[in-house]
Amino acid sequence: MLGVSLRDQIRNVEIRRRTRVTDITQRVVKLNWQWAGHIARRKNGRWSPKVLEWQPRTGKRSVGRPPTRWTDDIKRVAGSRWIQAAQN
Repeated sequence: MLGVSLRDQIRNVEIRRRTRVTDITQRVVKLNWQWAGHIARRKNGRWSPKVLEWQPRTGKRSVGRPPTRWTDDIKRVAGSRWIQAAQN
């Protein structure tokens, strides 16, 4: 299709520019922020915003690193006030 082999050593950025294909990581980040804004704007006592802030009160914690949650990536970028950032 492009006539490009590995020996040509053309970077992925250049190939994506030629084919006009968007980078999947940029697309995923954009969709995550869109979803965060959608959830942050929901009102009327819906359960989805409540679940995001919910902290389970169980007995003993499991061993090892806690599993990564959906909001962890967003909090890493926007901080603890991610809800206001996502609404904008």
